[in-house]
Amino acid sequence: MKLAMNLIGWAGVLFCTLGYLLLSLKTIRPDSLSFQILNILGGLCLALSAFYAYDLPNATANVLWMSIGLYALSRQFNKRIRKTS
Repeated sequence: MKLAMNLIGWAGVLFCTLGYLLLSLKTIRPDSLSFQILNILGGLCLALSAFYAYDLPNATANVLWMSIGLYALSRQFNKRIRKTS
């Protein structure tokens, strides 16, 4: 289980870092689906890893990070729905 949680944590680091790198290189936009998905997955993976390690401040920060991504994504979908209506 410890190895699996470490791999999940490293995947979270990869997702968040990749999202930031692609954003910094202007390969993706901050309002893109790709950026939000990378942030949501990264936050989820890091939160799971932190919960497993009983690192509650880190887990809380990553749940908030993931929640911000989910909120931004839901706003984007709602805006698209309103445009098509």
